Amino acid sequence: MWARYSGAMEYDHELDAVGLLCPLPVLKARKRLQGLQPGQVLRVLADDPAAVIDVPHFCAESGHELAGQGDEGAVQVYYIRKV
Repeated sequence: MWARYSGAMEYDHELDAVGLLCPLPVLKARKRLQGLQPGQVLRVLADDPAAVIDVPHFCAESGHELAGQGDEGAVQVYYIRKV
């Protein structure tokens, strides 16, 4: 289950998907996660309004854990733990 975060969470890699529209943030996250080890966390930054639905759905479908999500101004931040 995901949790809203308040403050910094630890992460291993970051994906800046700001400016990319659906489905690119999820496709790039999927590709980046392939190179990570189980348990590592990918921090994804996005500003596409559809990411609010797409990222949690991607995690549920792929089995990865949505460890947290929140906002930093106009940017949405997602923490995805590779399973």
